[in-house]
Order: sequence, then structure tokens, then C-alpha cells
Amino acid sequence: MNINLIGVPLYYGSDKKGADLGPDKIRENNVMDIFQKYNHDAYDLGNIFVPKVSDEDKFLFNNKMKFLKPIVDVTTNLAEEVYNSMFSGNFPFIIGGDHSLGLGSISGASKYYDNLAVIWVDAHGDINTDKTTESGNVHGMPLAAAMGIGSPELTNVYYSGRKVKPENVFIIGARDLDEGEYKLISDRKLNVYSTKDINKLGIKAILADVQKKLTQNSVEAVHLSFDIDCIDKALVPGTGTPVSNGMSVDEGKYLIEYLMNTGLIKSMDLVEFNPLLDKNDKTLKVVMDLIDCTFKSTYNANSTISTMSAK
Repeated sequence: MNINLIGVPLYYGSDKKGADLGPDKIRENNVMDIFQKYNHDAYDLGNIFVPKVSDEDKFLFNNKMKFLKPIVDVTTNLAEEVYNSMFSGNFPFIIGGDHSLGLGSISGASKYYDNLAVIWVDAHGDINTDKTTESGNVHGMPLAAAMGIGSPELTNVYYSGRKVKPENVFIIGARDLDEGEYKLISDRKLNVYSTKDINKLGIKAILADVQKKLTQNSVEAVHLSFDIDCIDKALVPGTGTPVSNGMSVDEGKYLIEYLMNTGLIKSMDLVEFNPLLDKNDKTLKVVMDLIDCTFKSTYNANSTISTMSAK
């Protein structure tokens, strides 16, 4: 596999400093060695430029959405980077940074693939809008914007209009949703699998259902967006919005391994690692383990998925 590593040192979407340090912390821990270990050709494209904006000016660009203009600028530039990477036949692997960057990744991938699906692995839905947000944090809005729902400044990032059809959106691991998000899920009949569903049915059954729907929808490619807060907060203290009762690390790895082995994943985000909040590098070790699992899976694409104990 030809991999392009793209860093996005962005914290504006979460309004919590530290997520911007994630990309370089991952690099310092020899992420390139992981690619080499599994015989991938990888090139580090560096970090997307993030303009400096003071906290005092967070509502300067919009009175409902914090840091709106720099987030739009960063996600637009990321979209172009992702599109160019795909056009060159490469796999864009985006490390963050907060989850607002997902709008850029999806926008770039959807320009390249006509019938794109998005698998959003997250404790949160990230389907708020400027009308429903309780915090004003844009990292709670990117998936809604990618579906063409919300403020035009976000829905029209990179190119005008919807990037992914609602029926091609799959949210896995959600357990902290706002009232407006529940309404959107109901109105658009979104595919949402909570951690309660995972505990009841097992991660293997959930993923089999997702794969079945991807086939039914004739999906060309999938963008996988993995927020580490999908993992239980006791296991990943180094993230900005941790939530209890989350997935285990083994479930997270199984999910990645299963999806990578479908051959449909053509781009991926790994987001919301905040080194400032980490404890004894506990979260860093999980992050590096997840990356290793991702690219080991692609190396062994024709192998049988591991038989982790799952219902």
C-alpha cells in the first residue's frame, strides 16, 4: 500500500488545547516505522497549516460556532490534500487534531468517489448544527455538515453541497448524544450502533450488518473516521471529551481489522488524541497499537480476521 501521512494540528473544533499536539507526538513515537514494518511505501506530507487565532477571538467569525473561519480554511486545505492523495493512487491516513477535521477528509474523498460511505466511530454523533449545538464546538458538527445539514459555511467546504448520503453514514460506538442529534437520527433514519448495541449483539454482528448495507447500497469506497473516545475513558484518559462505558481496546482493534480487510476503506482519520491530558502515555500506547493494527491488517488483507472473543 502507498500511504500518505497527513497531520492536522487543530484544536479549534474542540476548543481544548492539546489535540493540536497529537500529530507530532505520534510522529515522535516512530509511526513511520510501523508502515515500514509491514512493507508499505509511506510518505509523510507534513502538517496542514493552522492559522493562529486567539481564544478571545473564537466568536469573531460567527456568534454560534467557535473559530469558524480557521476551521473552514483548514478543512478545505485538507480536502484538497486528501483528493490529491487519492488521485495519485495513495491511501490518505490523517492524524489529528480534533474531529472537525473529518469534514475535510470526507470532502476530499467524496470528490474522488461518487458513492462514498462514511463509518464514524465515536462516542458522540457529531451531527449537531449551528441551530442545535449546546457548546458551539465545531467538532460536534462535521458529520452533519458532510450530509449537507447545517450552516452553509460548513456544508459548502471544498465544494458546494452534500458529500455523503445519509443512508451511507454509519455511526458506531455512540453513547453521548444531544437532543438535536436524536431528532436528526430519527428524521434521516441514520444507521447508529450504540455501545449498548455492541454489548448486546457483539461487535462482529454489528460489523456484519454494516458490511451488508454497504453492499446493498453499492458503495464504492469507505472513509473510516476513528475518534479514540469511542474507547472507554478509563483506557484512554488522553482525549478531550472522554465518556464511560465505551468499547474495549480489543473491540476497537477488531473493528479496524474487520473493516480494513473488506478492502473498502480508502482513507482514514485517527483523531482526538490529546497528549496534555494523557497519563503515563497510556493513551499514546493505545493510539500506536491501533495504528499498528490498521496497517498490519492491510498487509494481511487476504488473511482470516482474527478470532477475538466477540458475541
